Amino acid sequence: MTEIADILLRMIVDSRGNPTVEAEITTVSGGFGRACAPSGASTGIYEAHVRPCDEAIEDAKQTLIPQLIELDAADQRGFDYVLHEIDGTENLSGIGANVAVALSLANAKAAASAQGLELFQYLGGAFVPNQTPLPLGNVIGGGAHAVDATDIQEFLIVPTGAGNASEAVFTNALVHKRIKEILVARGKGCGKGDEGGWAPKISDLEAFEIVKEATDKVFDETGIEVRMGLDVASSEMWDAEKQRYVYKNAERTTEEQIAYIAELIDDYNL
Repeated sequence: MTEIADILLRMIVDSRGNPTVEAEITTVSGGFGRACAPSGASTGIYEAHVRPCDEAIEDAKQTLIPQLIELDAADQRGFDYVLHEIDGTENLSGIGANVAVALSLANAKAAASAQGLELFQYLGGAFVPNQTPLPLGNVIGGGAHAVDATDIQEFLIVPTGAGNASEAVFTNALVHKRIKEILVARGKGCGKGDEGGWAPKISDLEAFEIVKEATDKVFDETGIEVRMGLDVASSEMWDAEKQRYVYKNAERTTEEQIAYIAELIDDYNL
């Protein structure tokens, strides 16, 4: 039985110390989901609109939650459709994206719980192997996450050779540690950005070199392959007046930016 029996919203503090919304949804059979709306230091130009938490929660209690009770949590598309219909805007500024995201995630978790499944299995169905997904690791950060660091916002790692989630987590931690050692050896010792990646005053090119050196070392130590990924956060670089992506040492048109990213994909097996 995945019919929604109860919904609770509250305001909490996120990892940056900022207020956000947490939702709890319970089904009639006891399925339970709890989730909070994440936030980021950089905001894409097409991201949904966040409302002040206290106002959004109070409005949701009066106008939103009563219309969600008794919906089928297993119908995720239907649940999200109702959120959008009640909101009535293109960017969720009516109910607030922080309320909408927290509720949508909590609903999916409640439906999974009611069916005795992990969330990734519930969402992926028969197409997902019976194995926990691999975690991404943020190892070098710049952009909006760290002042005077890389232009690219996040240099990520993916332990594609790990046999399970536990091995993947410890492999990520080892790469993070090796990167610190390489930075110190190069005289680039530094603190961390606001999401845990090292934030050295280096160029993007040097960051690629350092991450590759660290992942190669970890492969030699453990035999576990670790590939590289990126969160470029290009919209943070876009200068509307210049119609260019502005880096510290370069400016690129849209076409040049696409070509540059494609080159990085080829060069570093992203």
